[in-house]
Amino acid sequence: MNAATPSYLARARTDADDCLIEADEPLAGLQQRCGGTLPGKIAIPELLALVRKTRQYGLRLARMVHAVDGDELIKAWVEIAPDVGPDNGDADPEGGGQGGCSIQLANWQTSPLPGDDQELAVARQLEIDRAVAELTARLDPRQQVLTAESTAADLAELTHQMRSGLGRPWTDFVSFPGNSHEQPMHWRLLDGAECIVEGSDRKWKAVLVPLGQPEAGSAGFELYLVAQSPFIAAIGPRLVAGEPVLGNSLGSELSPVLRQPIARIIANAETIRTKLAGPLAQEYSDYAADIASAGQHLLALIDDLSDLEVVEAENFTTAPDHIDVADVAKRAAGILGVRAQERRIELVPPAPEAPIAATAEFRRVLQVLLNLVGNAIRYSPEGSRVKIELARAGAMVRVTVADEGPGLSPDQQLAVFEKFERLGRSGDGGSGLGLYISRRIARAMGGDLTVESSLGSGARFTLEIPGAE
Repeated sequence: MNAATPSYLARARTDADDCLIEADEPLAGLQQRCGGTLPGKIAIPELLALVRKTRQYGLRLARMVHAVDGDELIKAWVEIAPDVGPDNGDADPEGGGQGGCSIQLANWQTSPLPGDDQELAVARQLEIDRAVAELTARLDPRQQVLTAESTAADLAELTHQMRSGLGRPWTDFVSFPGNSHEQPMHWRLLDGAECIVEGSDRKWKAVLVPLGQPEAGSAGFELYLVAQSPFIAAIGPRLVAGEPVLGNSLGSELSPVLRQPIARIIANAETIRTKLAGPLAQEYSDYAADIASAGQHLLALIDDLSDLEVVEAENFTTAPDHIDVADVAKRAAGILGVRAQERRIELVPPAPEAPIAATAEFRRVLQVLLNLVGNAIRYSPEGSRVKIELARAGAMVRVTVADEGPGLSPDQQLAVFEKFERLGRSGDGGSGLGLYISRRIARAMGGDLTVESSLGSGARFTLEIPGAE
């Protein structure tokens, strides 16, 4: 008795260039909805990969493939075989395969596509913009410039003008193509707007982050300028000429050259991972996540090497100013909030209270707190809490980051601030420089960075800086 011939939902054929030359429904419709044509290149990523393997290795393959079709997730069982003729592997002249493959669809399932949390997606996009921004400014509630920082060569003049024009609206220093309205417009209309910077050939996107509650922007804004293309000239003549850049100036020489392309890779990978550019199979989203993670580790190492060179210089000093430590701590919690959510860790910012004045450099205090909170999130178990606490101690102000991680032994507490010390950890992307740099920064500001811990009871890292009236 002969075995029953299997029943297939649909059949299709490809050619030697992996083009779909004929297909039955529902595969034909999916091909077109994925942006392909019939005949045309296979537009379904997992199916294309499987067809290529079948054709290259001459093997019959069968497995489940996935595709995104609008708001639905498609799962289909496909069996793919290389098209060969009777003469030892020659293409079948009548089948039209020409070295291609035959496809048989045995199962087809649809299910709703899991929806992304919109708030989380927006927060993640803001993290991307912060990572690739080449100018950062702080604005007051009327969008007037308070501070401006940039290391981009083609933004040097803009940065100088903004610093010289403190108190003027930031829109005085850039122009908006096709926009003749009086500036500054409402911040929501300017957020995401394209702007032109005199002296730069690149196009820029403005990102405005409102501060303050309950009215957004009541405490001012953060302004980020994000380039729509990398600054190629940043490679610099020294590298082109082949002159050595390795040595004591590793950070300052390589950081500007490497930061922009790596940040661009991270931004593109994150856009793919979070499906901000459109639906994507989870497998490819995971690939993009790996790329973004590796890029973040490399970028962090570059930043650490650059900072190491700065803090170890004999003339290293900070620029003390009157700051609100509570505001800096809340800002650090806001920046790392998405990362904590992804790790399922509750990040508890300091309780609302009156401003706590201190004399220190805003940027450096934020840098130290981001390092402390980032470490706490990285090494704490899922479901635990990371808490930021504020306190006054005589003439000093203390910011403590407390976690519920594995804790540190007395020997580890002595070693944790050493250069390149990672306490035996590997594969976490750390450089072993963060705490070393943070302590040197704290002491340069007239304070200190200490740790209290015991094994199994978490750790408490405390940044101490001079207070102010």
